[in-house]
Amino acid sequence: MDDARQRLDARIEALEVKVAFTEDMLDQLNLTIYRQQQQIEQLTREVVQLRQQQPEGGGAVRSLRDELPPHY
Repeated sequence: MDDARQRLDARIEALEVKVAFTEDMLDQLNLTIYRQQQQIEQLTREVVQLRQQQPEGGGAVRSLRDELPPHY
């Protein structure tokens, strides 16, 4: 009976350790997701600003031939 109790205590302790590590990992993942979301929002704001800075008609397709240096 005492041996069964020790095995049960050992299993419970092992589970408690796993739960502690799992909680820590979950906290780290949540922080990572939060930081990534912040970065996505910042990049989205920057894209919006860049689009606002683009002159009208700036989206027109240009030919690469127009950009050849004069010696060609």
